Amino acid sequence: MPDDLQMKPGQLLARGVCRHLVSHDFVTVEELTPAPGLRVDIMALGPRGEVWIVECKSCRTDFTSDGKWHNYLEWCDRYFWAVDEAFPTDLLPDGTGLIIADQYDAEIIRMAPETKLAGARRKVMVQKFARHAALRWHAVRDPGFSVSWGL
Repeated sequence: MPDDLQMKPGQLLARGVCRHLVSHDFVTVEELTPAPGLRVDIMALGPRGEVWIVECKSCRTDFTSDGKWHNYLEWCDRYFWAVDEAFPTDLLPDGTGLIIADQYDAEIIRMAPETKLAGARRKVMVQKFARHAALRWHAVRDPGFSVSWGL
């Protein structure tokens, strides 16, 4: 596990968001691939099977250089941006959620609108979540064994 000095700003935001979502009874994974060419910063799975995606943006350039975010909408029930308190939130698109975070915690400022996933898509995402989480756990328990092909 990297310490704070080795983590990038977006990873520190992700840590705070994940800590906060646990307090809402969600479990999370980072850097999940819902489809080829896409990798979400955080996927959260709620107690009733709801799927949230959170993209962490550490600065204006990080946000403006992200041209793929709209492709994530079809893979979740709710879509959020996570930024720090200095981020210019007026840049963020309407119709998305907003989380203000730091490396220790976060707060949901604006709830994302809900667009329910179809049952088949939800099943695929829950399976991807479970596989991703299991492979990450395997990598922690056995660091000498590479499971990067499955992530």
